[in-house]
Amino acid sequence: MNQTTEKLRLDKWLWAARFFKTRALAKAAIEGGKVHYNGNRTKPSKEPIVGDTLTIRQGWDDKTVVITDLSQQRRGASEAQQLYYETEESIKLREKRAFDRKANNASQIAPDSRPTKKQRRDIRKLKDHGA
Repeated sequence: MNQTTEKLRLDKWLWAARFFKTRALAKAAIEGGKVHYNGNRTKPSKEPIVGDTLTIRQGWDDKTVVITDLSQQRRGASEAQQLYYETEESIKLREKRAFDRKANNASQIAPDSRPTKKQRRDIRKLKDHGA
């Protein structure tokens, strides 16, 4: 996209690539250990280099992406997707984990209706005396 001579911070690149809604969220994720740069924890001020690998944890998913281009500007989603590509192993693993989560949720039986007032009292009594 846009090779610049200015220094580019990792948190700014993550924001421009639309992994996080704000730079503050990107910075917090990096500091919290949710983003690994070439397999190691990193700092928000790290300068990303084309060809390096990032592992990003978002919610339940881990994404492994390879940086293909650098940009300091946040643009449309289609342009942001050109800044990186996700590895095949990462895609397969995410799909498998999503399938496992859905299968696990399908096995749980939801109640037909909410508990009545009497049933809620009984549940509260059981919890209070059981603890």
